Amino acid sequence: MELIPQPLTKEAFAPFGDVIDVPEAPGRTYYNDALGNLRPDAQANLSLSLKAETPDRPLRSDYMERHEFSSQTFVPLDVERWLIVVAPHASAGGPDVAGMKAFIATGLQGVTYRPNTWHHGLTVLDRPGRFAVFMWLDGGKGDEEFVPVPPFSIRIP
Repeated sequence: MELIPQPLTKEAFAPFGDVIDVPEAPGRTYYNDALGNLRPDAQANLSLSLKAETPDRPLRSDYMERHEFSSQTFVPLDVERWLIVVAPHASAGGPDVAGMKAFIATGLQGVTYRPNTWHHGLTVLDRPGRFAVFMWLDGGKGDEEFVPVPPFSIRIP
């Protein structure tokens, strides 16, 4: 299976979560409605991540991950382009690979995956990238789940 990523837009990403536009002008924008926590004992977790660029073209993968009870937010701090791969939850469980979609975000776009949204790991494309990452954790197995899927590739422009 080969995916061809589309530019990230709020409308196209809406089934999976929210696009966070990094402000380009003075002021503040709130995204409280994008944050989801389905466990009352989970604690807010903010981390910073530095990812090396992914030189593989096309990118190949055979896994997806999800955070069943928590949203997960990625806010770019210093990023060029980055890749987002998402899939809906299949009725039989696991990711619905037939519904998998790929997007390319700019360094001025973040995302929040809704709880229980299957996605590929954080992948930056053109140079190393830095992100702030926010999610809810309680230390249980629902914090994150990784599953194998049929191999797929993504054609990176």
